[in-house]
Parts: sequence; structure tokens; C-alpha cells
Amino acid sequence: MLNKKEAGIILLITLVLALSVSFLKSLNLFLESLASIFLVLVLNVGSKKVTAYYLESEIEIRPWQIQRFGFKPKQELKNPFPMGVFLPLILSAITFGNFYWMASLIFEIKPKISRAAKHHGLYSYSEITERHIGLIAAAGIFVNLLFAVVGYFAGFPFFAKLNIYFAFFNMLPISDLDGNKIFFGNLVLWSFLATLVLIGLGYAFFLT
Repeated sequence: MLNKKEAGIILLITLVLALSVSFLKSLNLFLESLASIFLVLVLNVGSKKVTAYYLESEIEIRPWQIQRFGFKPKQELKNPFPMGVFLPLILSAITFGNFYWMASLIFEIKPKISRAAKHHGLYSYSEITERHIGLIAAAGIFVNLLFAVVGYFAGFPFFAKLNIYFAFFNMLPISDLDGNKIFFGNLVLWSFLATLVLIGLGYAFFLT
């Protein structure tokens, strides 16, 4: 399901986010963050992979990167900047661990050959619509919210909080984040999930 490159990316982002969450705090918190965030990422990515499979497509996970910084065509960096790797660490450092960013992964999608063959002939293009992309992104958010509830009732409030925070940051409709894909794929779905995330965020502030 995951190739070696994707597995390496998930491990890297797990480490980055765990360092961000536990910045200037205890080793025990770092280890707990490491295990919890790894599971949060696996659940999110796994649900997207499964959804993509049922939509006869494939996704590839990569770090969130920024290349364009303006509206004009030439206003872009020569090489993409790995925002998903550095932003969590930068924000955690300048706030002394009081604020951490958790949106670090994005995905690219392509149709399977079998999809193209089924709909348009073996060598023809088979369109993946914004709606399909939004559904795949929404699957990850929904699973994180679901496991936030499971984690809370199972007695793992920290794991529950991380799922909610991860869902919240990824629901922001900016750049290539999941929220942007859902927003343009299905505004009603984005509004529904955003409401659930905000409700969950309200409860998360009271979790210990």
C-alpha cells in the first residue's frame, strides 16, 4: 500500500511533528507524541489510500511544499520549499512549544490504467474530478475525527487531541492541503466536516 518513499516521508513527518508537540517538554511526552502521531498519520493516509482504491485511482503521499509566492507566473521559487517539514518546527520554536502546526502531508492522485480502460479505452485519459479528490481528502479527515472519539472513550485523551488538531489544520482551505481539496470538491461536505472539527476542537481544549 505504501512504497518505500512514502514510508520514509511518514516517518520523517512523525518525527518533525513529535518534536514540535513536545518542544522544551519531557522525553516521555516526546515518546508518547511519536507513537500517537505515527498512528494519526497512518490512519489518515490509510483511509485515503483505501478511498482512492475504490475510486479506481492511486494517490502518492508527499510533504507539503510551497513554490509559488505571488500571483504572477514568474513569482515562484526555483525549488519547492518543504513547508510541511519546517513550519511546525519554526512555529513551535518561536512560541516556545505553545503552538504547533500539524498540516504537513499532501497527496497527488492519478487514475489507474484499469479505470482508463473501463471508461475510455486502454490508452485514453480518464478524468479524476475535483469531487473525487475531495472525497479522498475527506476520508482522511473523517477517520481522524472518528478515532478522536474512539481514543477519548478508550482512555487516550492525548491521542484524541492530536487527531482533532491534525484534522483542524488539514481542513484549512489553503494551498494543497486537504481542506482546499474538499472545499473545491464539495463545499457542503467541507462545511459539514468543518463544523464537526470545530465542535471537536472545542472539546479538545478540555481534554487532559
